[in-house]
Amino acid sequence: MSIWKEDKKASEYKSLDTNYDMDVCVIGAGITGISTAYYLTKNGFKVAVVDKDDIASKASENTTAKITLQHGLIYNYLISSYGKEFALKYFNANKDAISNIQRIIAQENINCDFEYQSNYIYAEEQENIKKIENEITAINILEDNYASFETNLNLPFKVTGAIKTKNQAQFHPIKYIEGLAKYITENGGKIFTNTCITNIKNEDKVYVSFAKEYRIKSKYVVIASHYPFINFPGFYFSKMYQVTSYAMAVDIGKDAFDGMYINLAEPTLSFRNVQYGEKKLLIVSGGNHKTGFSPESKEFYGYKFLENKINKFYPNNKILYKWNTRDCISLDKIPYIGRFSNLVPNIYVATGFKKWGMSTSHVAGKLISDSILGNKNDFAEIYKATRLEPFKNIKEFAKLHNIILDKQKIKGKYS
Repeated sequence: MSIWKEDKKASEYKSLDTNYDMDVCVIGAGITGISTAYYLTKNGFKVAVVDKDDIASKASENTTAKITLQHGLIYNYLISSYGKEFALKYFNANKDAISNIQRIIAQENINCDFEYQSNYIYAEEQENIKKIENEITAINILEDNYASFETNLNLPFKVTGAIKTKNQAQFHPIKYIEGLAKYITENGGKIFTNTCITNIKNEDKVYVSFAKEYRIKSKYVVIASHYPFINFPGFYFSKMYQVTSYAMAVDIGKDAFDGMYINLAEPTLSFRNVQYGEKKLLIVSGGNHKTGFSPESKEFYGYKFLENKINKFYPNNKILYKWNTRDCISLDKIPYIGRFSNLVPNIYVATGFKKWGMSTSHVAGKLISDSILGNKNDFAEIYKATRLEPFKNIKEFAKLHNIILDKQKIKGKYS
């Protein structure tokens, strides 16, 4: 169980028990679906949010809850692959998301432990310093002096260098989502839990979302279910794969250090602190691997990898919480946000956040709500979900194909 779930309130939401006519039906009550519903409710739309589980479950309650625009070594890649203008839009979209989250928290008076922190991407190996330097140069091309090179970090081991970006943030994701949900239901919206949407049909230019014997009619549908449950005509299963990551909240015998940290090498190792009563625990995460593939060496993956690292750095530790989650990774490293398909108007999708869902959820919520409202969004084109570019990334497409083959080969070999 994640540390966030410890503070989760008993659900006040019920399953769908009658038919509804709404403006928008949002499928998925995680941070993406709830954020999208919040933006639409704020603009006077009648929104129904439906989830097969509870609100803030699955990925949203099993995150490390870092809010940052530094999504790995992304900006040098974007500039070299798509150009400065494209990279600047990605940068500004996520920078705006951080500001929007802070503004919403203040406006709706949500107590969710939001605090600004510096974010670091670090390297322990000398051969990776050039990658660090190239990324810093790329970021500072987009905004002068936004990133800096650092070697003195709070980590319990030495690094050869790191990227530092200031004014990033962390928070308690469930408290935040519960605050948004409260606003939605107090302003005409509906939230239905333990309700599985099994089909969506178009009937006379109105979509009907079916859940057993009941249905929700709406002009618009937003699929925010993490992994799109409809294959045709979007074919998102062919444009992304999933990765499983692990996390632990640890009492290290003293207050955990400030800052948010992640390495650039594999396997991933990430750190942040979290307030726990009078103490600050350390959240250690990483050890990720492709979902559906059980690694032969457990030493470098999963909980065992994290435990080995924690015991090495803090021999007298006490692990209080363990959790894991799955994240969708797009083939071109850019999330799919926007119209689900050119063949079906008024259905939207948000997926492929590549483990950076806290900022990207708000990029998605704002972008999709702007489209429904008819507002121009400067970032819509770069996230376009119907783009064909992912198939042009031969390396990642081959990786996905190999994953599918590997699953077939190892079926039955691993538990």
